[in-house]
Amino acid sequence: MHIIYLHGFNSSPLSLKAQETAAWLAQHVPAVTLHSPKLSPHPATAIAQAEALLLSLPADSWLIGSSLGGYYAGWLAEKHGRKAALINPAITPYIDLQGYLGAQRNPYTGEEYLLDDADMQALLTMRLPAPVAGQYWLWLGSADEVLDWQAAARYYRGHRQTIFNGDDHRLKRWPECLPPLLGWAGSGC
Repeated sequence: MHIIYLHGFNSSPLSLKAQETAAWLAQHVPAVTLHSPKLSPHPATAIAQAEALLLSLPADSWLIGSSLGGYYAGWLAEKHGRKAALINPAITPYIDLQGYLGAQRNPYTGEEYLLDDADMQALLTMRLPAPVAGQYWLWLGSADEVLDWQAAARYYRGHRQTIFNGDDHRLKRWPECLPPLLGWAGSGC
Protein backbone atom coordinates (compact mmCIF):
# COMPACT_ATOMS: atom_id res chain seq x y z
CA MET A 1 0.00 0.00 0.00
CA HIS A 2 1.15 3.51 -0.83
CA ILE A 3 0.00 6.68 0.94
CA ILE A 4 0.67 10.22 -0.22
CA TYR A 5 0.76 12.83 2.55
CA LEU A 6 0.17 16.39 1.28
CA HIS A 7 1.22 19.16 3.65
CA GLY A 8 -0.47 22.52 4.05
CA PHE A 9 0.34 26.13 3.28
CA ASN A 10 3.83 27.21 4.38
CA SER A 11 4.44 23.71 5.72
CA SER A 12 6.57 20.81 4.53
CA PRO A 13 7.23 17.09 4.95
CA LEU A 14 8.98 18.14 8.17
CA SER A 15 5.69 19.14 9.80
CA LEU A 16 4.79 17.38 13.02
CA LYS A 17 1.78 15.55 11.52
CA ALA A 18 3.85 14.32 8.57
CA GLN A 19 6.57 13.12 10.94
CA GLU A 20 4.04 11.48 13.29
CA THR A 21 2.50 9.68 10.33
CA ALA A 22 5.86 8.45 9.07
CA ALA A 23 6.95 7.27 12.54
CA TRP A 24 3.67 5.48 13.26
CA LEU A 25 3.68 3.70 9.90
CA ALA A 26 7.33 2.67 10.26
CA GLN A 27 6.64 1.19 13.69
CA HIS A 28 3.26 -0.46 13.07
CA VAL A 29 2.93 -1.20 9.35
CA PRO A 30 6.37 -1.04 7.74
CA ALA A 31 5.00 -2.60 4.53
CA VAL A 32 3.17 0.68 3.82
CA THR A 33 5.17 3.19 1.81
CA LEU A 34 4.59 6.83 2.73
CA HIS A 35 5.31 9.49 0.14
CA SER A 36 5.49 12.99 1.58
CA PRO A 37 6.59 15.33 -1.21
CA LYS A 38 7.79 18.87 -0.65
CA LEU A 39 5.12 20.73 -2.54
CA SER A 40 5.73 23.95 -4.40
CA PRO A 41 4.27 27.02 -2.69
CA HIS A 42 2.54 27.76 -6.00
CA PRO A 43 -0.72 25.81 -6.28
CA ALA A 44 -0.59 25.04 -10.00
CA THR A 45 2.85 23.48 -9.60
CA ALA A 46 1.94 21.77 -6.30
CA ILE A 47 -1.11 20.02 -7.74
CA ALA A 48 0.89 18.93 -10.80
CA GLN A 49 3.58 17.47 -8.52
CA ALA A 50 1.02 15.64 -6.38
CA GLU A 51 -0.93 14.33 -9.37
CA ALA A 52 2.20 13.07 -11.12
CA LEU A 53 3.19 11.21 -7.95
CA LEU A 54 -0.31 9.74 -7.52
CA LEU A 55 -0.41 8.52 -11.11
CA SER A 56 3.02 6.91 -10.76
CA LEU A 57 1.77 4.66 -7.92
CA PRO A 58 -0.56 1.64 -7.88
CA ALA A 59 -4.29 2.28 -8.28
CA ASP A 60 -4.99 1.45 -4.61
CA SER A 61 -2.80 4.33 -3.41
CA TRP A 62 -4.61 6.93 -1.35
CA LEU A 63 -4.11 10.39 0.08
CA ILE A 64 -3.81 12.20 3.37
CA GLY A 65 -4.04 15.97 3.14
CA SER A 66 -3.73 18.57 5.86
CA SER A 67 -5.20 22.05 5.53
CA LEU A 68 -4.28 23.30 2.02
CA GLY A 69 -2.97 19.78 1.38
CA GLY A 70 -6.50 18.62 2.19
CA TYR A 71 -7.84 20.86 -0.56
CA TYR A 72 -5.37 19.29 -2.99
CA ALA A 73 -6.13 15.77 -1.76
CA GLY A 74 -9.86 16.34 -2.20
CA TRP A 75 -9.36 17.55 -5.76
CA LEU A 76 -7.14 14.58 -6.63
CA ALA A 77 -9.45 12.06 -4.93
CA GLU A 78 -12.39 13.45 -6.83
CA LYS A 79 -10.59 13.49 -10.17
CA HIS A 80 -9.13 9.99 -9.81
CA GLY A 81 -11.75 8.27 -7.64
CA ARG A 82 -9.38 7.70 -4.72
CA LYS A 83 -9.73 7.57 -0.96
CA ALA A 84 -8.55 10.57 1.00
CA ALA A 85 -8.19 11.38 4.69
CA LEU A 86 -8.57 15.13 5.13
CA ILE A 87 -7.24 16.83 8.25
CA ASN A 88 -8.88 20.21 8.85
CA PRO A 89 -9.03 20.75 5.08
CA ALA A 90 -9.20 24.12 3.41
CA ILE A 91 -12.48 24.58 1.53
CA THR A 92 -12.01 28.07 0.05
CA PRO A 93 -8.25 28.74 0.05
CA TYR A 94 -8.63 31.21 -2.82
CA ILE A 95 -10.46 33.37 -0.25
CA ASP A 96 -8.67 32.32 2.94
CA LEU A 97 -5.20 33.10 1.57
CA GLN A 98 -6.03 36.58 0.26
CA GLY A 99 -4.47 38.09 3.39
CA TYR A 100 -1.20 36.31 2.60
CA LEU A 101 -0.67 37.76 -0.88
CA GLY A 102 2.83 39.08 -1.28
CA ALA A 103 6.21 38.00 0.05
CA GLN A 104 6.23 34.74 2.03
CA ARG A 105 8.84 32.69 3.82
CA ASN A 106 8.26 29.01 4.60
CA PRO A 107 9.29 28.52 8.26
CA TYR A 108 10.24 24.86 7.67
CA THR A 109 12.36 25.28 4.55
CA GLY A 110 13.36 28.94 4.63
CA GLU A 111 12.15 29.24 1.03
CA GLU A 112 11.13 32.76 0.07
CA TYR A 113 8.51 33.27 -2.61
CA LEU A 114 5.76 35.57 -3.79
CA LEU A 115 2.13 34.50 -3.44
CA ASP A 116 0.08 36.33 -6.05
CA ASP A 117 -3.26 36.55 -7.84
CA ALA A 118 -2.22 33.83 -10.29
CA ASP A 119 -1.88 31.48 -7.31
CA MET A 120 -5.39 32.40 -6.13
CA GLN A 121 -6.72 31.79 -9.65
CA ALA A 122 -5.04 28.36 -9.73
CA LEU A 123 -6.75 27.47 -6.45
CA LEU A 124 -10.08 28.68 -7.78
CA THR A 125 -9.78 26.43 -10.84
CA MET A 126 -9.50 23.44 -8.47
CA ARG A 127 -12.79 24.32 -6.77
CA LEU A 128 -15.28 21.45 -6.86
CA PRO A 129 -19.02 22.10 -6.60
CA ALA A 130 -19.51 19.09 -4.31
CA PRO A 131 -17.38 16.01 -3.59
CA VAL A 132 -19.02 12.82 -4.80
CA ALA A 133 -16.54 10.55 -6.59
CA GLY A 134 -13.87 10.20 -3.92
CA GLN A 135 -14.18 8.40 -0.63
CA TYR A 136 -13.38 10.70 2.27
CA TRP A 137 -12.80 10.60 5.99
CA LEU A 138 -12.56 14.04 7.55
CA TRP A 139 -10.69 14.63 10.78
CA LEU A 140 -11.70 17.96 12.26
CA GLY A 141 -10.87 19.94 15.38
CA SER A 142 -13.77 21.99 16.75
CA ALA A 143 -11.33 24.62 18.04
CA ASP A 144 -9.52 25.07 14.70
CA GLU A 145 -8.13 28.59 14.94
CA VAL A 146 -7.16 28.76 11.24
CA LEU A 147 -10.08 27.33 9.24
CA ASP A 148 -13.82 26.95 9.78
CA TRP A 149 -14.28 23.27 10.64
CA GLN A 150 -18.05 23.60 10.20
CA ALA A 151 -17.58 24.69 6.58
CA ALA A 152 -15.57 21.53 5.94
CA ALA A 153 -18.19 19.38 7.69
CA ARG A 154 -20.94 20.91 5.54
CA TYR A 155 -18.95 20.66 2.31
CA TYR A 156 -18.19 16.98 2.90
CA ARG A 157 -21.61 16.11 4.36
CA GLY A 158 -22.51 12.52 3.67
CA HIS A 159 -18.87 11.45 3.99
CA ARG A 160 -17.32 9.95 7.10
CA GLN A 161 -16.27 12.54 9.68
CA THR A 162 -14.60 12.51 13.06
CA ILE A 163 -14.76 15.74 15.04
CA PHE A 164 -12.53 16.20 18.07
CA ASN A 165 -14.15 18.60 20.50
CA GLY A 166 -11.64 21.27 21.55
CA ASP A 167 -8.82 20.13 19.24
CA ASP A 168 -7.16 22.76 17.07
CA HIS A 169 -5.84 23.16 13.52
CA ARG A 170 -2.75 21.12 14.30
CA LEU A 171 -5.03 18.26 15.41
CA LYS A 172 -2.98 17.04 18.35
CA ARG A 173 -4.94 13.77 18.42
CA TRP A 174 -3.78 12.83 14.91
CA PRO A 175 -1.63 9.83 15.95
CA GLU A 176 -4.65 8.05 17.47
CA CYS A 177 -6.46 8.43 14.13
CA LEU A 178 -3.97 6.31 12.23
CA PRO A 179 -5.02 2.78 13.33
CA PRO A 180 -8.71 3.14 12.30
CA LEU A 181 -7.71 5.11 9.21
CA LEU A 182 -5.45 2.33 7.95
CA GLY A 183 -8.27 -0.17 8.45
CA TRP A 184 -10.67 2.03 6.49
CA ALA A 185 -8.19 2.64 3.69
CA GLY A 186 -7.52 -1.06 3.29
CA SER A 187 -11.21 -1.94 3.18
CA GLY A 188 -13.56 -1.64 0.29
CA CYS A 189 -15.68 1.05 1.95
